[in-house]
Amino acid sequence: MTGESFRTAKRIVVKTGSALIAEYGKARTDWLARLAADISDLRARGKDVILVSSGAVALGRVDLGSPTPARLDQKQAAAAIGQPRLMAALASAFASHDIIVGQALLTLSDTETRRRWLNARATLETLLDAGIVPVINENDTVATDEIRYGDNDRLAARVAQMMGADLLVLLSDIDGLYTADPNTDPQATHIPVLTELSAEHDAMATGANASAGVGSGGMVTKLAAARIAHAAGCSTIITRGNREHPLRAIEEGALSTLIVADTTPARAREAWLMGHLKPEGTILVDAGAARALQGGASLLAVGITGVLGGFERGAAVAIKAENSPVIAKGVTSYSSADILRVIGLQSDEVEATLGYRGRPAIIHRDDMVRV
Repeated sequence: MTGESFRTAKRIVVKTGSALIAEYGKARTDWLARLAADISDLRARGKDVILVSSGAVALGRVDLGSPTPARLDQKQAAAAIGQPRLMAALASAFASHDIIVGQALLTLSDTETRRRWLNARATLETLLDAGIVPVINENDTVATDEIRYGDNDRLAARVAQMMGADLLVLLSDIDGLYTADPNTDPQATHIPVLTELSAEHDAMATGANASAGVGSGGMVTKLAAARIAHAAGCSTIITRGNREHPLRAIEEGALSTLIVADTTPARAREAWLMGHLKPEGTILVDAGAARALQGGASLLAVGITGVLGGFERGAAVAIKAENSPVIAKGVTSYSSADILRVIGLQSDEVEATLGYRGRPAIIHRDDMVRV
């Protein structure tokens, strides 16, 4: 079942732990080369792959004279040293496959604030469209304890949610969830498939993977990440990454735990939009645009007739034809002030009027739910 989920996935987010990336302060170039080969093979089969990679702190901390930085400022300094080394190692690994990698450093607010979420998603979509593998890490050099994830498992899950991925792969130094910590309990039994996660599973995870000593996440954080992904319609695979070809091994039946999503990313996003967006304003559209929206189209400036209320880019808004009920809700790519300036314009006229190149649609169909 795990192999089948991997083979049928169209967009995959792969997260690698620090222990896989670095050893004794140096990049594990042989392992990175095998990971790059696996991702190259997936791309050749038409799959989108996004890599969330830990390891910057592990690659930079030796130069600070502290093998295990404890203070936040020490970790941030280590990340500043190690991040370019991480990207250089990844760029070298992918170069032999003629694949370019692109760096994206995110903080918590980039995936929680709607405006920044739109920017981050657009950047990653542009990289994927250009055939580039996005490499994501938390922006450790600027993130404080109050605005950071603290582990890349949950960051990877938020990226999977943001990008509509149907599979999240968490590569670690343990091959999935056990009924107890297999490092200390010889009676621990491996769990291959789960359809839901409960407090009982959290209790099983306590202590598991704690011996890695390099990264910040253990099995508890991986289950927390799997919950985020599950709610977004994304299945999760937790498995040991230190294999000859870590992603190919999953398809070939390597021991792992699969947490199966019970819906699709599209349906999960539609449910979120329907239930959680409180409109901050209203966009009025003509009859033609209303029909197009009901048929699944994006909202373009040419079909807009007016705006009610004031709002910023990234706001939740209602959409309605004049003298009719609300027909849709969505997240707008433009402020109310800018929309008022481009009402009725064709898409190629919007940039000239506003003086900048914005999104092609006022509200993209993926950011909209019909009501």
